[in-house]
Amino acid sequence: MEIEMKIKGLMIDPITNMPIVVLREKEGSKVLPIWVGIFEANAIALQIENIQTPRPMTHDLLKNVIIDMKASVHKIVVNQLKENTYYALIFLEQEGEIIRIDARPSDAIALALRTESPIFVEDEVITSARSAELAKDSNETERMQKWLENLDPDELGKYKM
Repeated sequence: MEIEMKIKGLMIDPITNMPIVVLREKEGSKVLPIWVGIFEANAIALQIENIQTPRPMTHDLLKNVIIDMKASVHKIVVNQLKENTYYALIFLEQEGEIIRIDARPSDAIALALRTESPIFVEDEVITSARSAELAKDSNETERMQKWLENLDPDELGKYKM
């Protein structure tokens, strides 16, 4: 089952200094943190902050190509978690046909933001992420989960590069 999510925020992991995109269930309290690279986080942050660049970035170019092909982004889905790596699919609609494209979640999310398309996560991905975390350290995982669920957008601050 797919769960519709929204971006709760973009922050830096204080331990690894890696960016984290925090997704939160649109009509609930489930959260999913996804660690991403610096450049991917920058592409997401630019769109969150509505910052226009003088020339199209890669995700802007992809959006333009999709539009010029008379297609649209129907949705994106974070659909798998394998060996601590998340996988996603971009669902394009062109002339009534749905085309599935394999993507990194960070790229799919950056594209979804630019096309105002819904973001979904497979329920089993959230369950798998929680089980993997529980296997590591249950006390730390519970504390992290509660912290993520109670994040206040003001606490996230602005993403700085």
